[in-house]
Amino acid sequence: MNLGDKLKQLRLQNDFTQEELADRCELTKGYISQLENDLTSPSIATLKDILSALGTTLTDFFTEEKEVQVVFKEKDYVEKIDELETKKWLVVNAQKNLLEPLKIFLKPNGSTEEDVPHEGEEFGYVLEGEIVLHLGNKKYVCKKGDTFYYKADKKHYVINTKQKDAVFIWISCPPTF
Repeated sequence: MNLGDKLKQLRLQNDFTQEELADRCELTKGYISQLENDLTSPSIATLKDILSALGTTLTDFFTEEKEVQVVFKEKDYVEKIDELETKKWLVVNAQKNLLEPLKIFLKPNGSTEEDVPHEGEEFGYVLEGEIVLHLGNKKYVCKKGDTFYYKADKKHYVINTKQKDAVFIWISCPPTF
């Protein structure tokens, strides 16, 4: 851990100048500058005072947060290709999260597997083509630009009955795929 960099980041997050932080801690601007440039090390008592002025504690300051991936690139996607269907998982390891977004490509006469009733909700957005959502005993036609949303308490699947490829985003909460 680079103590000086971390202190500087906290100071900037709090919108303090070096002088403002120094005044709050009864230190000099020069001392704060030396700390931020790792030219000196504070005593524990001084570090506690500085961290208190910055709104944090020793424990929080020294706890390393694990970096969580927020942005996913196309190279990160996991893909499963079948003869009439391709699934792309848009978020790596999404099955461990509350939502699982997929991009589904259905060729003509392609369909998703029939999903049994389960707890949760599902949402979809048709990007290209037209699909038929089968939900229990009902069928719903969804065209490009349409969305669908339902509780997943009935058997459900999607089929492409047209002679043109269909593409849609499908989000399941909780993950079921």
